Amino acid sequence: MIENAIIGAGPYGLSIAAHFRSHGVPFRIFGRPMDSWVAHMPKGMMLKSDGFASNIYDPDANFTLRQFCAERGVEYADMGTPVRLETFGEYGLAFRDRMVPELEDKLVVSIKREAEGFVLQLEDGEKVQAKRVVLAVGITHFEYIAENLANLPAEFVSHSYRHHDLARFKGRSVVVVGAGSSAIDLAGLLRDAGADVQLVARATSLRFHTGPKAGSKRRSFWQRLRHPDSGLGPGLRSRFFAEWAALFHYLPESVRIHLVRTTLGPSAGWFVKDKVMGRVPLVLGHTVESADVQNGKARLHLRGLDGSTREILTEHVIAATGYKVNVERLAFLDSGIRSKLKCVNGTPILSSNFESSVPGLYFVGIAAANSFGPVMRFAFGAGFAAKRLTQAMLRSVARNPASVRSSGVATIAE
Repeated sequence: MIENAIIGAGPYGLSIAAHFRSHGVPFRIFGRPMDSWVAHMPKGMMLKSDGFASNIYDPDANFTLRQFCAERGVEYADMGTPVRLETFGEYGLAFRDRMVPELEDKLVVSIKREAEGFVLQLEDGEKVQAKRVVLAVGITHFEYIAENLANLPAEFVSHSYRHHDLARFKGRSVVVVGAGSSAIDLAGLLRDAGADVQLVARATSLRFHTGPKAGSKRRSFWQRLRHPDSGLGPGLRSRFFAEWAALFHYLPESVRIHLVRTTLGPSAGWFVKDKVMGRVPLVLGHTVESADVQNGKARLHLRGLDGSTREILTEHVIAATGYKVNVERLAFLDSGIRSKLKCVNGTPILSSNFESSVPGLYFVGIAAANSFGPVMRFAFGAGFAAKRLTQAMLRSVARNPASVRSSGVATIAE
């Protein structure tokens, strides 16, 4: 039996593994490296987060994005230079090679509870016993398509998560539904790919981050004090969410849920604005009431905020409508485990160490947002999660050192 199993190999899983490895915490880690980033985000996309907030975390910051870009001759700046998706994906794979060589490129297909922990079954048939399991699955299982679109046949509707290469939409009509970063990015990239694209959103206007101003001087001390920079953007609220996730956990549950729902709403990077505005037809202030198929095309029935109605015919609809955590969608978790998870709105209730109501089962990333705040929706939160979990595991080792010695797992070079 191993002490710890980490499931997921994105920024959170890799950061946690790097911390475990550095501190001698035994583990095995499973998953496709950087899968969401290299296989499910559209080619040509750029990260909304600044360079300094787009690291994967090892305890001593020995391999930051800045260092990776310097080694590869890639343009980089802490702020003001957007990070290309391809750069971030390559960085993640290089981080895996350097910091987490133990990663096993295998999927976990089921997890069951047993008396002393868990039994994991891998896609190759291997069964692994683990005392603790850390779920770092990110957005993988939580794509959300509203019911008014979900009734369309699969050939007419898909989620933005399903699109990496947009070349297949060249010359085709596409409607993107949504007003967030994914929707706006996709609309601009589809236009670049030669698609006849429209963007439909309930919002009456699109929001973009404020970009760097050419020739601007360094902000004054007073400006920096009132609107400090943070890994989630400028402002005191963003600074609190970025740096004080541990304190956020102790806010009343209703306050936490409200803040997660209303903070850092739909918006796109400043660098996307010119790709969309004036290039992509926008149908704003409209909701999709229903959808059906007419003459081989998807027909969207829209209603405006003023009560007016209109229809749009298109060959394909992409729902860029975000992600909604619901543990019931984690089909690889045995139903017995899912039934024992205490949740609010489908999201697991977690301790201050990310542990769920099922002892030994931990959740990080977007599934932990209601417990630790909006920072868990971003790669920047991986540093806090990795440190917190490592501290918890080291305390466990201190209480029962014999269990680690008996596991026989060596994970760090002497």
